[in-house]
Amino acid sequence: MAVVGVGVHERDAPLELFERLAVVGSDLPKALKQLTDSPHVSEAVIVSTCLRTEVYAVVERFHDGLADVEGWLRARLGDQLFGSNPPAAGERRSPEAGGGRISLGGSIVCWYDDAAVSHLFEVAAGLDSPVLGEGEILRQVRDAAEHARAEGAAGPVLGPLFRHALEAGKRARNETAIQRGTTSLAHAVVEVAADHALGLKDRRVLLVGAGEMATGIAKALSGRSDLTGEVVVANRGDERGRGVADLVAGRSVGLERLGDELLLADVAILSTSAGEPLIDSSGLGELRRGAGRRLVIVDASVPRNVEAGVGGLEGVVLKDMEDVRRHAEEQRAGRELEVPAVRALLAEELERYRTTAAGRLAAPVVSALRKRAEEVRAAELARFQGRLESLSDSDREAIETITRRVVAKLLHEPTVRVKDAAGSPRGERLAEALRTLFGL
Repeated sequence: MAVVGVGVHERDAPLELFERLAVVGSDLPKALKQLTDSPHVSEAVIVSTCLRTEVYAVVERFHDGLADVEGWLRARLGDQLFGSNPPAAGERRSPEAGGGRISLGGSIVCWYDDAAVSHLFEVAAGLDSPVLGEGEILRQVRDAAEHARAEGAAGPVLGPLFRHALEAGKRARNETAIQRGTTSLAHAVVEVAADHALGLKDRRVLLVGAGEMATGIAKALSGRSDLTGEVVVANRGDERGRGVADLVAGRSVGLERLGDELLLADVAILSTSAGEPLIDSSGLGELRRGAGRRLVIVDASVPRNVEAGVGGLEGVVLKDMEDVRRHAEEQRAGRELEVPAVRALLAEELERYRTTAAGRLAAPVVSALRKRAEEVRAAELARFQGRLESLSDSDREAIETITRRVVAKLLHEPTVRVKDAAGSPRGERLAEALRTLFGL
């Protein structure tokens, strides 16, 4: 059994790749079922955000399980984005004891065992985010685990692993300054919009969407002292739109009013889960024909909500998540000094996880061995029940005590050795030996 994490690691990977991999909320149950229905995958959690989609899985056999996860990814990406000429199997599929990282072609990599755990801890701590120390990712990791548990996809291995990752992420933020300054993609989106609009003073802002990211953007807008113009929230659902609009003392409209509001807006920020563009170049071009005002659009959606050709329209500035990602990279310097402290903290958490996980893995084998021994003891006493009937109650109690103690003493040494070696290759060999010898 092994824990693997598979996903995109290169932060400069094309946005198209993240779009194809993204698993929106309504698709998540189906995606989790596809993974856990695979022959060699017993548990799975999908962490999918605007610039991240990673699959964490428990595989019964490393090579076969990884092939199942890889097949799921290829079905979403196709060879063009996955890498039509991935490394040969011998080059990439030689797992080392303790864990490591191997390339699956293109920008897709696999972390396994300790490396998978360590990577998840870094994700939760915000070390592997476009915005170093990002705060939103901790909630997103938690939500991913809760969704997987609700679908029956996360079990005795991934459940505790994700709980520990959340503890590690919280500790990193409480004990270091990794979260100081601008540490959310939502804030970065607003900063990009404000920079290209030359500030937000007297600017009319249109926010399209009312989901998680849009809510974060609204909160980021509400914290700006230069936001003096009207803010309008356009969303399909009226109630959610009003809730987001209330965060910025704005007003909400239905999505059918999008064109009217675009004509009046100075800044438009889009963040929805729509799978197709809401704004195209022909429609916006016709709408803005003769318009004298400049329009800054920031498309914060993955998949994108704005057709690329919109950026070529006169008077329109179009930015997307690639631009936001570059902006976030430029803001990292102040928090880079905290990275060594966070890594040291996460190394402690990894060791603590190893210890607790080892005990959990050893416990079922030890429990099964003791149960089997007790069944044998009870069965043998039952065979001689007729001969024991003439004995007094105290004599029968003495036999019970003696046989229990003999079994306990015989099992003590094997139990201690398996527990002490749990989590290591030797521990796995001892546990497998017990399963084989005693038919557990």
